[in-house]
Parts: sequence; structure tokens; C-alpha cells
Amino acid sequence: MFDQFIPVLLVLAVAGVFAGLFIALSFTLGPSRATPLKNSTYECGIPARGSTQIRFFVRFFLVALFFLLFDLEAVFLYPWVLLFNGMVDSGLALFALAEMGAFVLVLLVGFVYIWKKGGLEWQ
Repeated sequence: MFDQFIPVLLVLAVAGVFAGLFIALSFTLGPSRATPLKNSTYECGIPARGSTQIRFFVRFFLVALFFLLFDLEAVFLYPWVLLFNGMVDSGLALFALAEMGAFVLVLLVGFVYIWKKGGLEWQ
């Protein structure tokens, strides 16, 4: 049984060696003269004005996480719908519906929690 995992472990080991080798080469061969201009904050070609340690509105991150949550729901629902006819033919329709019902129930509980906490409001 362990023999099946040897190729995977070999590929992971080779990838780790190459990653470590290239990181070490970049540190040893790359230029390392620090100047005030190189150490300054730079974004989109515009020099930073004022402090770079400002508070950021977290609501944007929450909306992005909610989008990912419900986007993943759609990603999992689509293959299930495609395989459902085969499950009906093999007599597993009730099990498949219960399984998907539990999945949707967990997502629904998450959605209600987000809604009650005010995560969907912009103000």
C-alpha cells in the first residue's frame, strides 16, 4: 500500500528541493543594497502620502468571504445535480437528497447567522 505513494512523495521532494534551491540562489546572487528609496512604500507608481498604517474597512473582506462561501455552494451543487439521475437508478435517491439537504441546511444556518450579525448591511 505504501508503494503507491512513493511517486507522489518523490515529486513533492523534488519540488521542495527545487523551491529551496531557487530561494537560496536568489538570496545569494541577488543584489542586496538597501537604500531609503528601495525601502519606501510603493504602490501603483504613486509615492505614499501620510501614514501607511491606516485602518481598513473590514466589510469588503466579509463580502468577499460571503461570495466565496455561496460560490462554492454552487460549485458543489452542479456535479451533484449531474450525478443525481444515476443515484436514482441505483436506488440511492433518498440518501442523495438527505445528503444535499444537510449541506444546504449548513449553508442556510451560515447565511442566517451572517444576516442576524448584520454582515450584509453596508452601513
